[in-house]
Amino acid sequence: MVKTIKSEDIPSLVGKKLDPSPWLEITQERVNQFAEATNDHQFIHIDPERAAQTPFGGPIAHGFLSLSLLSYLNAQNAARPENLVMGINYGSDKIRYLMPVRVGKRVRSLQTVLDVTEKKPGHWLLKTEVTVEIEDEETPALIAEILSMWVVSN
Repeated sequence: MVKTIKSEDIPSLVGKKLDPSPWLEITQERVNQFAEATNDHQFIHIDPERAAQTPFGGPIAHGFLSLSLLSYLNAQNAARPENLVMGINYGSDKIRYLMPVRVGKRVRSLQTVLDVTEKKPGHWLLKTEVTVEIEDEETPALIAEILSMWVVSN
């Protein structure tokens, strides 16, 4: 659920852990569509029979697919200022892929706001640590420090 906050409360987000996003299943269809969109057709992603012969035991999601889902997952349980004009992907400071996501598994994101800086009036840079958990797995799929710019109207 998206929580609306007042602009003057944006700095108070530092240190906040947001609720986890809902689980999202990684389907073979989604993996195949990502392969088509990125021209990354490596067999470990799109060929279940060959992928079953690897240490993964079956097809896995592209690491960049898991990363690209952060826009959707993070938006599910986010804090947003009431007068948000737009949010902009500003990059990342760190991304570590820790465990492949097997097709058929479900993932969700956990967010902790690490830093908030007003770069100029109405332009807020947020640094958020995001962990993508894999259901029933101890090791997360990835941990990233994501940068976002919020542009708010006065």
